Amino acid sequence: MNRIKILVVEDDVFIAQDISEHLTSLDYWVTGVAYQAVEAYEELEKELPDLVLLDINLGKGEDGISIAQHIQKEYQIPFIFLTSYSSSSVLDRAKPTHPMGYIVKPFNEQDLFSSIEIGLYNYAQRWQPANWNPQTINRKLFTEFTPKEVEVLQDIFEGKTNRQLSQKHHISLNTVKTHVKRIYEKLEVHARSEAMAKLRKELAR
Repeated sequence: MNRIKILVVEDDVFIAQDISEHLTSLDYWVTGVAYQAVEAYEELEKELPDLVLLDINLGKGEDGISIAQHIQKEYQIPFIFLTSYSSSSVLDRAKPTHPMGYIVKPFNEQDLFSSIEIGLYNYAQRWQPANWNPQTINRKLFTEFTPKEVEVLQDIFEGKTNRQLSQKHHISLNTVKTHVKRIYEKLEVHARSEAMAKLRKELAR
């Protein structure tokens, strides 16, 4: 499966539900909804998402910035802050965690989509291998990828959805799914986040 997996951390039940509906409409897969830090940690342990939408102010207990620090240390996956507060003091605390975006409430579906797209792309660029040609990839990974699979792999790395892959490569969704399945099998992974982690590790050698 190549749907981008997103964890929502938001203490307002109605806003969390609204975000989840927007994400589903945009063809993302919501792995879970957490209302407090302890629930966020449990969700991260259960299923690692490709990105976290993270409210800064969660009421009682740890706030979103503390969760961001934990994500940065333990998982190294991208996150985007959601907040009703845009004061300089909040920004000063948020910036050192290196978020991939910062959305001020209220926001609409297009704001959400744009922030996720840009966030995933920027995160991929941070870890972008210097050379994506099949010879280099195959030599580094000791696996035989076809030129088309390398192209699709790069697009997966940059955060493109199945639908976007289909449009870019002028192939059907079923063909996209077949390419993705073969790529994951060759990498011995089951999800985008696992693929990115393995690529970062192996291509850095």
